[in-house]
Amino acid sequence: MAARPGERSDGPSARAILRVVLIVVASALSIYILYRLRTPITYVAIAAFIAVAASGPVNSLNRYMRRGFAITIVYVGIILTPLVIGAILIPPLIEGGTDLISDLPEYAQDLEETFSENETLSQINEDYDLTAKLEDLADSVAGDLGSTAGTLADIGGGIVSSLFAIVTILVLSMFLVARGRGWVDTLVDRRPRQEAEVIKRALDHMGFAVGGYIGGAIAQAFVAGVAAFLMLEILGAPATIALAVVIAIFDVVPLVGATLGAVIVGIVLLFAADFPGDVIAWAVFAIVYQQFENYVVQPRIQSRAVNLDPFVVVVAALFGGTLFGVIGALVAIPIAAAMQIGIREYLEYRRGHPVDEIAPGAPPPAGPPPAPAET
Repeated sequence: MAARPGERSDGPSARAILRVVLIVVASALSIYILYRLRTPITYVAIAAFIAVAASGPVNSLNRYMRRGFAITIVYVGIILTPLVIGAILIPPLIEGGTDLISDLPEYAQDLEETFSENETLSQINEDYDLTAKLEDLADSVAGDLGSTAGTLADIGGGIVSSLFAIVTILVLSMFLVARGRGWVDTLVDRRPRQEAEVIKRALDHMGFAVGGYIGGAIAQAFVAGVAAFLMLEILGAPATIALAVVIAIFDVVPLVGATLGAVIVGIVLLFAADFPGDVIAWAVFAIVYQQFENYVVQPRIQSRAVNLDPFVVVVAALFGGTLFGVIGALVAIPIAAAMQIGIREYLEYRRGHPVDEIAPGAPPPAGPPPAPAET
């Protein structure tokens, strides 16, 4: 029923309906655009994280040389690090994998001899024909060695195709290190002076927290790698440097990384060392060291690096890993530190500027508060 002249309609107006429709359409369009741009947005986010991590070493070197040279040195180190790790890991990985596949028939024969020497195992073997199946599998894998090499070649081609993304991220990161602070200062300076100072201080502390976390993670991985290297040398394991690097790389992943690295090294020792003595010794070492790292090394290094309580460090890693996998676990701790810094700075700012003392739309006072009058 149409409203009479002078009467107010209870239903929404056409303008309100149009506004709601436009908001829904704009939101859907924004989500669609973000979805289409998810890859470059991911590149920018990773580049920003690398830039924040690299800004600390760049600023330190900038005290002794021009900033351009400092950026060059830091990013050359960033580029060389994975190349050195690859040079250490790839040759023994290829050699060990090839030897393992070639020796599989021999392992199957040894297993058959073990079964034949034990009455119970021999009966199980007769019932299920296990050794014959294992020998057929070993012969099949050894015969498919050429196709395995082709698979490795395909993986190498995928790695080469990813170089474009890596180069793009590094270039974006270098731009952010070189010019990012100027862009941030330009935006922040549009705010009132005291707000701008609080925001800049918070951003500086966040940068220190992220850099400290990465430095702490590297220090923790270094300690784990050195400890693993010493133990592997005692056991006389092959390719001790490569195995220690594996431990160091996996140790960067919070919570589960050290366990995964220890399992991988244990599998290698299962085929390349004295069984079962060396494997048992490595298992005991891995369990003891992981307890030492979880309760002593990691909480002390990371809690000092990002100024977080050890309980918060563990919870942040759990939440990040559950939501976003390994990447989420890696970045959860610095994000938690940044959130803590932002909340702390905001609360300190509000304590100094209570809501009831600030007029709506009025800028904060130009200078520091006057000193109290002497009595």
